[in-house]
Amino acid sequence: MDNNPPGSNGFKGGMGGLFGGGAPEYSNTELAGVPLTGMSPLSPYLNVDPRYLVQDSEEFILPMGASKTRGRFELAFFTIGGCCITGAAFGTVNGLRMGLRETRDMAWSKPRNVQILNLITRQGASWANTLGSVALLYSVLGVAIEKARGAEDDINTIAAGTLTGMLFKSSSGLKGVARGGLAGLALSGLYALYNNWDHLKGSTPTRY
Repeated sequence: MDNNPPGSNGFKGGMGGLFGGGAPEYSNTELAGVPLTGMSPLSPYLNVDPRYLVQDSEEFILPMGASKTRGRFELAFFTIGGCCITGAAFGTVNGLRMGLRETRDMAWSKPRNVQILNLITRQGASWANTLGSVALLYSVLGVAIEKARGAEDDINTIAAGTLTGMLFKSSSGLKGVARGGLAGLALSGLYALYNNWDHLKGSTPTRY
C-alpha cells in the first residue's frame, strides 16, 4: 500500500529537481555492471555514467608517425629568437654600464644622454647579432646532423655544440678553433646532462 499522498512523486520530481533534491535513487542492481575503477561510487546527486569519465586513450591526437616531442627544426625558431632577445637585453645592460662609466665626468645634459643611448644601441645590437649567429649555426648543424644520422639523441646536441664553437672561432687560428670547440663541447655537454638529469635520477624526464 502506498502511503504517499497523490502527486507526491510528481512534486518531488519537479520541485525537488529544481532545488537540487529529489534526485532519482539507484539500487545496487542498477550499479552492478558499472566499472568504478579509481572513482568513488556514483553519487545520487551526480547522474553521470562513470564509463564516460574514464580515459583509456591519450589526451592528444597526433598524426601517424609524429613524435611526441618537438624536433630540432621546430625548436630552431625558438632558440634563435630567444638568443637574440637575450643578447639584446644583456647588451642593453652592458651598454648602460659602459655609458655611465665613460660619461661620469660629464654633467647630465643632452650630449651625455645621446652618448649613453648610442652605447646602449650599439652594445644591444652587437650582442643580439652575436648570440643570434651562434644559435643559427647550432640549429643548422643540429638539423643537418640529425638528418645525416637518422636519429635524435644527445650525440647530435654535443656534436652540434662542438662544431658551432669551432666554426664561430674559425677566424682566430687553430688555438681559437680549439678553444671554441672546447667551449661548445662543455656547454652542450652541460645542457645534455641537465636535459637527462631526471632520467639519471631514475624518473621519467618531461621534454618539450
